[in-house]
Amino acid sequence: MTADASTAAPAAPAPRPKGLGRDFGKLWTAAAFSGLADGIGRTAVPLIATTLTRDPVLISLVGALAFLPWLIFGLPAGMIVDRFDRRMVMAVGNGLRCAVALALAVLTVTQTITVWWLLAGVLLFGIGETLFDNATNAALPGVVRRPQLDRANGRIQMAQVTIDNFVATPIGGILFALSLALPLWVGTIGYLVPIALALLLPLSAARPLQSPPDTIVAREPDIAPAGAEAEAVPVAPTASVSAGEAVRYLLNHRYLRAMVLFTSVVGSALSFAQAASILFFLDAQHVPAAAIGFVTAGVGVGALLGSVIASGLVSRFGRGPVMLGANLCGGLGLALVGIAPNVVTAVLAYSFGAFAISIWNVPWGALRQQIVPPRLFGRVLGIIRMLTWGLFPIATVLGGWVARTSLQLPFLIGGAVAMIAALVAARLIVVGTKAAGAEQLADA
Repeated sequence: MTADASTAAPAAPAPRPKGLGRDFGKLWTAAAFSGLADGIGRTAVPLIATTLTRDPVLISLVGALAFLPWLIFGLPAGMIVDRFDRRMVMAVGNGLRCAVALALAVLTVTQTITVWWLLAGVLLFGIGETLFDNATNAALPGVVRRPQLDRANGRIQMAQVTIDNFVATPIGGILFALSLALPLWVGTIGYLVPIALALLLPLSAARPLQSPPDTIVAREPDIAPAGAEAEAVPVAPTASVSAGEAVRYLLNHRYLRAMVLFTSVVGSALSFAQAASILFFLDAQHVPAAAIGFVTAGVGVGALLGSVIASGLVSRFGRGPVMLGANLCGGLGLALVGIAPNVVTAVLAYSFGAFAISIWNVPWGALRQQIVPPRLFGRVLGIIRMLTWGLFPIATVLGGWVARTSLQLPFLIGGAVAMIAALVAARLIVVGTKAAGAEQLADA
């Protein structure tokens, strides 16, 4: 018998999502301050480089060397994250970046800075980034519940995008206009706050988390079901943390292995497209150097919006369809930059591409945190970034070489390659994601 519609009890309102907690707040703030320092440096360092050379290849090397450490140090960084206290790893990573910013500031003030010192500094910055970013990603599942991962990743990315694009980069451009060294001094101070906050994180963020054995039902090696809920407990690191175990896990995981190949292709295409973006706005769109930060802020509007709505899109449409759409739109946005007739349309197209790429980053990050065993996470993430981000320097330098012919051409080629790759991998992204148990809905 069905209840009469007039007497049926009203549907209960949907429960509001639980807060992410104070410990997440500490991690969020550490990431935000680190993003502030990064954003200032990301704006100031290429601008300083343009005062030393106008060669697109040398300028592209500034961006290329920022990713090179993921190729040569990504896996060792992952092993360090899995072996040692992740709070200390975060502190050491930002301590290194703080020291490098200070050294470059001194060289700039004493007028002994050269493009080669700048490139060396960028390389060391990248090594610090591998440590801090790997440890931050690995610590996140220790401070929030599993269904909250999409929302937590979105909040962190939203903070980084907001501060990087709307606070740091405009400030970086203005500080550069006032004094070459001033952005570096400010960046030095910005790296100090995350060091203190990292050390205040709880023990659960320090060590890998391991779920009780009776909650795990493996479909592929060491993968828990997407809906599994278990109380995680911190465990001490093993006496020996080997890379071989993580390599075997990734090689035997068909879905992750294929996704790493796909992200390598798309990421390289996007790096190729953006290789000479600073010179594109300075020379092709005639933007004053002091205003570059405001152009970046305009692009950041799209990235911020993507971070805000990503977890909601995943909840409504599913992780796979959202990731496929984001990749297609990201490539389209960058291709449109290449045919933009003026700076306004170029910024709008770039903003659209950043919007899509930002949407992709949230579910892709949460996906890895869901299906990779916590005890292997640092090493697996290190391998993934070594294989994907490690190719970015090559793609960036190639993009800079092509930019010698035309500053617009890298955007056209890179955007087209990204869209073609997404179409080829459509089944993997949509069907494969669901089959791998990675369609955990966001806790929106």
